[in-house]
Amino acid sequence: MMLTSRDRVNVALAYQEPDRVPLDLGGSAVTGMHVSVVYGLRQMLRLDSPGTPVKVVEPYQMLGEIKPDLMEALGIDVVMLSSPTTMFGFKNEGWKPWTTFDGTPVLVPEGFNTEPEPDGDLLMYPEGDKSVPPSGRMPAGGWYFDSIVRQPSIDDAKLNVEDNLEEFGPVSDDVLDYFHREAERLYTETDKAILANFGGTAFGDIALVPAPWLKHPKGIRDVEEWYVSTVTRRDYVRTIFERQCDIALANLEKLYAAVGDRVAAVLVTGTDFGTQRGPFISVKAYRDLYQPFHIRINEWIHTHTEWKSFIHSCGSVRKLIPSFIGAGFDILNPVQCSAADMDPAELKTEFGDRLTFWGGGVDTQKTLPFGTPDEVRAEVRERLRVFGPGGGFVFNTIHNVQPMSPVENVLAMYETVKEYGTYPVKE
Repeated sequence: MMLTSRDRVNVALAYQEPDRVPLDLGGSAVTGMHVSVVYGLRQMLRLDSPGTPVKVVEPYQMLGEIKPDLMEALGIDVVMLSSPTTMFGFKNEGWKPWTTFDGTPVLVPEGFNTEPEPDGDLLMYPEGDKSVPPSGRMPAGGWYFDSIVRQPSIDDAKLNVEDNLEEFGPVSDDVLDYFHREAERLYTETDKAILANFGGTAFGDIALVPAPWLKHPKGIRDVEEWYVSTVTRRDYVRTIFERQCDIALANLEKLYAAVGDRVAAVLVTGTDFGTQRGPFISVKAYRDLYQPFHIRINEWIHTHTEWKSFIHSCGSVRKLIPSFIGAGFDILNPVQCSAADMDPAELKTEFGDRLTFWGGGVDTQKTLPFGTPDEVRAEVRERLRVFGPGGGFVFNTIHNVQPMSPVENVLAMYETVKEYGTYPVKE
């Protein structure tokens, strides 16, 4: 029996086998596709006439909009519910034409205001306000933005926890109304599973520390300084997390009242704990500084909602997975199988009945951008064979599809999922 996309995802999250492996593309800012590849894919599938621009829905990473027609063409089962405000503090509205360095025609929000440097780099401004220092930089010929660290002088005697809590606070009525309307629209107008990112629950996410959306960030905002501070200023960081957690729990209560159980899963954290060769921190350090707050958030979610809890962490996190499970996470993404100790078969055997693997479908560092279509097909087929049995698997690439990935390879990936992703998964 054919299931709806929503049912298909929910069955997989319950560690059962649906009719086919569910697919995500564009359900979050860590499961998307660079706008240049979205454009090329739409052109190859003849969904648009040549030159038709694609919206940039996440300007920090320059992710492209995955419209319903592309979802239907590829068999996508997940839609995104996220803040109306971008990483640079302006809203996704008032679209205007722009062109990427490689010539891709796109549409960007009206707050997307850049200024060229003499060397060709592009500067981006918080809230699109050019009267304040820039907060992002796209290198000349580049594909996405890097945060510009704007670290004020640090006087430890005057460090104030409130400075690192500036971006956290009670969710506004306007934002609650937006989430309510958007969740209702996605739930009634589509049959897709909704993946939500409400924000505020990612403790120490290094992408957020520089706060590119704030005009004049205060506190500890330098990447290196923040990491060092988790050791040298542990009490300061812990107090930030305690206050942030209290705010987040109060906001989750209001958010749940707004969206209810229309949401299938919520992205709780995108804090990366792994490198290519091993965990970024020790198990002890994770359990001491991060796990207590993850437990509080996840216990609230599991007590009051039907949502599943989603953790995104790149790299080699095999040693941390038991602690993630102990913290109450239901879903792990992106499942970076190319990293040390992240063998797919071992992960599935050891954790596949307690953790849904959302990702791991194909390597976006080497295979998808630099391999052949046949190499892509072989890797996708193997991941389906390993991760698919018994449910607990939502197919997605390992993090976002990167620019310069050949469209032929991307199509080979989805064709293979269509051919081999039906249960029982073919050997």
